[in-house]
Amino acid sequence: MRRALTKELQSRQYDLVHIQTPFVAHYLGVKLSKRMGVACVETYHTFFEEYRYHYVPCVPRACLGSLARAHGRDVDELIVPWGAMRDRLLEYGVATPMSVLPTGIPEADFSNADGPGFRRKYNIAPTRTMLLFVGRVAFEKNIDFLIRSLAVAVRSIADLLLVIAGEGPALSRLRREVVRMNLEKNVVFIGYLDRSRELPGCYAAADAFVFASRTETQGLVLLEAMALGVPVISLVVMGTCDIVNARRGALLPRDDENEFASSIVKLAGDHELRNHLARESKDYAREWQSGVIAGKHVNLYEPVLERRSSGHAGAGPA
Repeated sequence: MRRALTKELQSRQYDLVHIQTPFVAHYLGVKLSKRMGVACVETYHTFFEEYRYHYVPCVPRACLGSLARAHGRDVDELIVPWGAMRDRLLEYGVATPMSVLPTGIPEADFSNADGPGFRRKYNIAPTRTMLLFVGRVAFEKNIDFLIRSLAVAVRSIADLLLVIAGEGPALSRLRREVVRMNLEKNVVFIGYLDRSRELPGCYAAADAFVFASRTETQGLVLLEAMALGVPVISLVVMGTCDIVNARRGALLPRDDENEFASSIVKLAGDHELRNHLARESKDYAREWQSGVIAGKHVNLYEPVLERRSSGHAGAGPA
């Protein structure tokens, strides 16, 4: 099947191959670009080091640097979603030209959001303060930090609710942690939600989106929440820095459970602040729409093609 796909693609005329994922897609894309004699660009957007730490700790860190350098040598340019990823690749010794260009969000995906309907479906009172996490329920997402912060915050606001939407390998452990901390009435795991039908309402139902991942390379869920006017409370680490450092629509506590809890309590008790951040969030998210980002991609391709045609293709395939 792969050979048939390669043959089909080669039968068409292209100026550039853009690879979006590593491993099989990477090698197929590089192979195609070489056979067609065209430029090759790759978006590098996964922090493999953290996956190694949680899932394959036997793999030496040096191997990740070797993999990144090899991928870089194969292409003319690397696109990284956030500055933190560029810095990490530089640490690995990657010499390929790199551009920082985030992934955009399609606004239409979140245009039909029924927050009150979501609350009715899950029996959440309209006046109850609802915190939300959306994403893969994985160890690297640092969701246990959110639960511990919640445990501190409920001392001030007893009926706080944290909704965790998603599935993943950390789910069982997090459920046990909630029971151990007597937070069964304050945490709800609702599993995976369909992006087009259920997820928009889930976002719109929340009073704040909470995020504590220390390994995120994009953090698009922050922008999705903001697009619906949901204020964000987030740690400032890795890819989240590029979004939240603008300090628009967000509260940014330090990496400390007590301080994170204080931000939760502050936002829950200050309706004027919440409304202000909600307005900021919507305005800010518009600047990250996919159409805007797509135009920036086109502008980035042009110098890559110029380098290629002038014989200065950098580290990419000859």
